[in-house]
Amino acid sequence: MPISVVMPALEMAQETGKLVAWKKKEGDRVSKGEPLLEIETDKAVMEIESPGDGVLGGVTQQPGAEVPVGQTIAWILQPGEAVPLDESAVQSGRQHSPVAASTRTANGAVPTPASSIKISPKARRLARELGVDLHRVRGSGPEGEILAADVEAAASSGRSEESHTIQASRPALGQVARLMAERTAKSWYTVPHFYVVRDVDAGPLNAYRAEINASAGSRERRITHTDLFVGLVARVLASHPQLNASWNEHGIRPNPNINVSLAIAVDDGVVAPVIVNANQLDLSQIATQREDLGKRAREGKLRPADLAHGTFTISNLGMYHVDAFSAIIIEPQAAILAIGAITDRVVAMDGEIAIRPMTTLTLSADHRVIDGARAGKFLEDLAAAMRNPDACLKQ
Repeated sequence: MPISVVMPALEMAQETGKLVAWKKKEGDRVSKGEPLLEIETDKAVMEIESPGDGVLGGVTQQPGAEVPVGQTIAWILQPGEAVPLDESAVQSGRQHSPVAASTRTANGAVPTPASSIKISPKARRLARELGVDLHRVRGSGPEGEILAADVEAAASSGRSEESHTIQASRPALGQVARLMAERTAKSWYTVPHFYVVRDVDAGPLNAYRAEINASAGSRERRITHTDLFVGLVARVLASHPQLNASWNEHGIRPNPNINVSLAIAVDDGVVAPVIVNANQLDLSQIATQREDLGKRAREGKLRPADLAHGTFTISNLGMYHVDAFSAIIIEPQAAILAIGAITDRVVAMDGEIAIRPMTTLTLSADHRVIDGARAGKFLEDLAAAMRNPDACLKQ
């Protein structure tokens, strides 16, 4: 039965999506989970996977089109299937008998199952190793049998075509930066930002991190300051639901889950993948997710779900020796916490001069959702959690 490819909803309240590029051409075979197209959101350019196995056909939208969410933009077809006249025909189980032109390969032949293709064992093994689609190989052996030389020739030709396809479909360098600029500019002009700043003694936090890393096994992942802040912030947010809320046209919208977005620098911008239900995770689980998201972000392999449903953002520039900064809120979230470097400073303690490892926390808040008193109380409770991280993280 034909499988529809629809414009996905990648964000809350999304009504349309922009088609950036097709990763496959009409008539190409695709496998479930294989990259099929790229969609632009206000956060990034996302790669969308194929919903099933078959042949891409019935493409109705081209790169650059703004398409309503849920609209069918192509079909995944099986041999002998045609592009449905409408989706109701598929839902009712009716299929058209003529073979659609879009189910044919580039040379006009109707694809057949790979298992029924006449091919030598060596050629089949070589095709697997080189990633060659056997439906696109013309056999030169007896009765059209595919030989190893045919596979090698197809692989060589495919690499040449692929280089042109990749150049045409890959988002232009700087596209992430452009999207980030548009998003932050919109937030800056439409969200009434205000800022609350607090210097906090990070000595207990440093000691706790050193203790848990010293007691960890050789195979256990080391905990970073960012992991600690994710765990602490998420648990403090549980007592400050307004900091975890969002603003929309109807007013303040509470969020049932605490999903912490992490601002991560990539080659041409910043992305903010999400650690879902962070208040329910222990430090090891947070560290595992943070490391995985960071690696895939830098490789450009984040999935749409990785960037969806964030409710509060943390931006940590301490590793760049930044003392303090103010961050711009990621809509529709109501707040973002900027964390500066932990450095030794001269401070007054109990009337005496002391040198302590200090950090500056800057909370950017949406004044439509949060007032100054709530923002100040959140930072007060976060500072208290940093003084006794073990007790907070056991909550």
